[in-house]
Amino acid sequence: MADHSPIYRRLLEAEPQWLRQICRGVEKESLRVSREQATLAQTPHPVELGSALTHSAITTDYSEALLEFITPVSSSISDTERALADLHRFTARQLDAELLWNASMPCIVQGDAGIPIAEFGSSNVGQMKRIYRNGLSVRYGRKMQAIAGIHYNFSLPESFWLRASEVAGDNLSQADFQTAGYLALIRNFFSRVWLLLYLLGCSPAVCASFIQGNRSHPLRPMGDDHHSYYLPFATSLRMGDLGYTSQAQAELEVCYNDLDQYISTLRSAILQTHPPYAAFDHMDNGERAQLNTSLLQIENEYYSPIRPKRVTSSGEAPILALTRGGIEYVEVRCVDINPFVPFGIDGDTMRLLDLFLLTCLTDISPACDEAGQRRNKTNLQRTVTHGRDPELTLLSEGDEEVSLAELAQPILNRMSEIADWFDRDANHDGEYQRIAEEARKKVSDPSLTPSARLLNEMESSGQSFWQVAKKYSGQWHAEHLSQPLDSSALASLEAEAQASIERQRELEADDEEPFEAYLARFYSQYS
Repeated sequence: MADHSPIYRRLLEAEPQWLRQICRGVEKESLRVSREQATLAQTPHPVELGSALTHSAITTDYSEALLEFITPVSSSISDTERALADLHRFTARQLDAELLWNASMPCIVQGDAGIPIAEFGSSNVGQMKRIYRNGLSVRYGRKMQAIAGIHYNFSLPESFWLRASEVAGDNLSQADFQTAGYLALIRNFFSRVWLLLYLLGCSPAVCASFIQGNRSHPLRPMGDDHHSYYLPFATSLRMGDLGYTSQAQAELEVCYNDLDQYISTLRSAILQTHPPYAAFDHMDNGERAQLNTSLLQIENEYYSPIRPKRVTSSGEAPILALTRGGIEYVEVRCVDINPFVPFGIDGDTMRLLDLFLLTCLTDISPACDEAGQRRNKTNLQRTVTHGRDPELTLLSEGDEEVSLAELAQPILNRMSEIADWFDRDANHDGEYQRIAEEARKKVSDPSLTPSARLLNEMESSGQSFWQVAKKYSGQWHAEHLSQPLDSSALASLEAEAQASIERQRELEADDEEPFEAYLARFYSQYS
C-alpha cells in the first residue's frame, strides 16, 4: 500500500487552483417542534414543502418530524451558506405554530409513541424507506433516531487526482488511485476524529425526557428540577453510547485498507442473519418490522463518523456504486448542530473541516490494524464523555497516555500550514489562518468550545437544556422569517415542491411490481 501523502501535499501547496475547486455539500437535519411547548411535532410533513420522497433538497430522515435539508454541490462556501439560508427561510414560512429545533439532542419527547416514523407513500421505494425505519425502531428504539446532526460532503476535483496519479507513476487507474487516496484520508480521520468532537461537539446535555426509562446512563441531573442531564466535561453525547453507538454493531470490524475489504464486510453484514433480530416480526400496527433479519438492513444502517461515497443510480445499492466506480467523495457524519449559529453550521465550521480533512489526506496514513482500531475507539469515547477534563489523557500511536493538547499539537500545526495555502488567495484575507488559530485557542482553553458554552449558559441562566435550545431555535426562526427570500429562490423552491408531489404520484402510478419482488431484486445486487 503505497503512501502518496507527500505528493498530495506538494501539489496542493504549489497549485492553489485545486483548493479553489474543492467541492462541498451539506445535509442538515432539524426536528419540527411546537413553537410554544418545544415538544416534537405530531403533524404530517407539510404539503407546502413537497414530497419527502422525491424532493431534491427538502426531505425527512427517520421521523416524520425530522426534516433534512440538502444543498447542491458547490466549490463556494458562500454559495453553500446561501443555499442553507434559502431552505431555512422558505421552510420557516411554511410552518404553522412550529419551528426548527436548532440542536442535535431532541426536544421534549413523549416516549417512542411520540416519535412518528416518516411516511413516504405507497410506491415500492417509499415502502422500503418506511420498513427500513421500522427496523431502526425495533432494533435501537425511536429516541436514538430523533437525534439530529450535520453531514459534510467533501471532495477534491478529479483533475487533482489525475495529476497526482501522473506524478506518482502508479499503474493504477485514476479511479483506483483516487479511491486509495480517499481511503488514506479516512484511516487518518478515524485516528483523529476525537479532535473534531472536541472542537465542534455541542451535545453535552440532554432533556430528561430523552433518558426516561434508561437506568444505566452515566449522566448527572442539572439543577433542582432535574429537567436536564449532563456530563460536566462531555463534548458530543450524540456520538457516544447515548447516541449513535450500537452494541450490536460493535462486533462489526470495518477495515479501510482497501475498498474490496470494506465492501465485503458490509455485504456480509447485510446478507447474514443476526439471530437476535430474527424475533422481530411485525409492528403493533401490522406493518412489516424490518427489511431483513441481518445485522444491517442496508449499508446506511452502519453508523460511522465518516463514509466513503459515490452518487448512486436509481435503485442502485451504495456499495455497488462504489464497486462500479470507486470513491467519489467522503461524507463526514460527526458534526453536531451548533445552536449558536442560525443554520446549525456556518462558513467557519466548513473551513475548519476543510483544514482537518486535508491534514488527514496529506499526512502519512498507517494501515488499519486491531490495535489502532481499539485505540481510535478509546480516544473517541473518552473525548465524548470527558473531552474538556484537564486531567484527560488519550492514547498515542505507541499507546502511551498523553494529554489531549499534546496529541492535538501536530494536527494543529498541519492545519496552520494548510491554512497558509488557502490564504495565499487574496479572496480569503487570512480567514483560514484565523480558523486554525481559533482551533488552537480552544485546545488551550476548553471554555471556548461550543459544548462548554452551552453548559455555561445553562448553569448561569438556571435554564434547562430544552429551554436554552428553544430560546435559540426561536431566535433563529424569527430571523428566518424576517430575512428576505430571493424571489428566484422562492419561485424555484415552490416549483420543486409541486414537481416533487407530481413525481411521487407518477412513481406510485407506474409501480406494477409486487413489493416482495422489488425487494428481492434490490437485494440480488449484493449476491
